[in-house]
Amino acid sequence: MGAREEVLRLREQVSQSIIGQADMVDSLLLGLLADGNLLVEGLPGLAKTRAVKALARNLEADLSRIQFTPDLLPADVTGTDIYYSTDQGGEFRYQQGPIFSNIVLADEVNRAPAKVQSALLEAMEERQVTVGGTTHPLPPLFMVMATQNPIEQEGTYPLPEAQMDRFMMHVMVDYPDEASEAKVIELVRNEKKQGATSEPPPPVAQSVVFEARGEIDRIEIADPIVQYIVDLVFATRYPERYDEELASWIALGASPRAGIHLDRCARAHAWLEDRAYTTPEDVRAVVHPILRHRLALSYEASAESVTANQVIDGILERVAVP
Repeated sequence: MGAREEVLRLREQVSQSIIGQADMVDSLLLGLLADGNLLVEGLPGLAKTRAVKALARNLEADLSRIQFTPDLLPADVTGTDIYYSTDQGGEFRYQQGPIFSNIVLADEVNRAPAKVQSALLEAMEERQVTVGGTTHPLPPLFMVMATQNPIEQEGTYPLPEAQMDRFMMHVMVDYPDEASEAKVIELVRNEKKQGATSEPPPPVAQSVVFEARGEIDRIEIADPIVQYIVDLVFATRYPERYDEELASWIALGASPRAGIHLDRCARAHAWLEDRAYTTPEDVRAVVHPILRHRLALSYEASAESVTANQVIDGILERVAVP
């Protein structure tokens, strides 16, 4: 079985546990294939944590969960040097923190202060942590999946812009439809009945992910598609080139990481669609989760209740498609 068939099997297995959230499942897969970190945002009870656990359970990967709280310390994430007394004398040994895992679930990441959130920056971008002047590499398969609640403000800290930019995608999770809601109730009821008696399917090997990434690197992306990506990113920085109203909504545009991540995710999307080339539809399919957390909206946008999604829709309408 090829890498694509195995990844599609992974998607099917995760979807069996996560009903009515197909977009979230696809976003998790894109993040895995494109080697990026995800910020998953949604109201309580919408299976954010369950989706991350389902992905780790059906993948040959270690899962580490960090419950972010206001009293969390950076060492609780990265680990620390611990003093050991031996016959030859005392010595410090590095004790790894929960960040040393294949999939790190940072649950309610906005509940920890900025000092702890910043402890993730080096890990998310450089795939390493530095403690006591020594750098420790993270596993080859590594991704952070952070969750946060969009409505609770008490006891939360806004994520720094530098950390937000290191998330490849900002995935928004909404309520399932009525039919899916009924299936969710049935699924949970059946899980309670079956308990641990049912045999889980074999997990997908890590080597499949690396093989898939190699195939995605070979996906063709023509110069006009690259220019389309550049035009979309520059439209967030110089919106006055397209429309005065659009310019009044954007205070700060996207960073160069946006273009890099658009390229990677568009090629991953084309690979999942079993194509050896990238189309503008691949770019448009991933542009919202990649740009929405990189736009700083103006006071005018807030006063008019304009959302980042609406701004991105306006950009897509105005930027010419190749």
